[in-house]
Amino acid sequence: MINLFKIKGQKKEEAASAAGKPPVKKQSAGELRLHKDISELNLPKTTSISFPNGKDDLMNFEIIIRPDEGYYIIFATSLSLSEFDFIFTVISRGGTFVFTFQVSPSYPHEPPKVKCKTKVYHPNIDLEGNVCLNILREDWKPVLNINTVIYGLNLLFTQPNDEDPLNHEAAVVLRDNPKMFEANVKRAMAGGYVGQHYFPRCA
Repeated sequence: MINLFKIKGQKKEEAASAAGKPPVKKQSAGELRLHKDISELNLPKTTSISFPNGKDDLMNFEIIIRPDEGYYIIFATSLSLSEFDFIFTVISRGGTFVFTFQVSPSYPHEPPKVKCKTKVYHPNIDLEGNVCLNILREDWKPVLNINTVIYGLNLLFTQPNDEDPLNHEAAVVLRDNPKMFEANVKRAMAGGYVGQHYFPRCA
């Protein structure tokens, strides 16, 4: 049987190349859905998005999270002198955590592949950057979207979960000694060793 739609598409491409235009690349259903998701993004104020390969490659992008509450912020004090007294200012500064997203053409029937590029001391992110988030695994459904994943990642920084860990050592410390966990997070974010592992500065 002759596929009329295929012939029509070929004729369109031939006409475009005859006119000196590059052939139009057909978008997959996954690309179309992702385009919709990105155009409807409602990012939290702690989050931004970037496209390292340019806007033509929507299937690979980065999400940057700078937490403003929870364990993953550092408080610093600055001192200034006025004519009559000292003024202490407390400044909170979040770490900067970069996540790469790789979206397959079969999206949304399979979740995006998400990795953390920033080495972080976290019970739900291992030292290779793998992320433990239920909606990226068994709880993924096609009705979910990129925005849902971004909110889930933000939640990891405000409510790290010691019950479903990838970094078991960090999970044990969080559960048994939250003060030590907080000190370890600050040490890692400032650039330093926690146990045998070195963490580059991210705050």
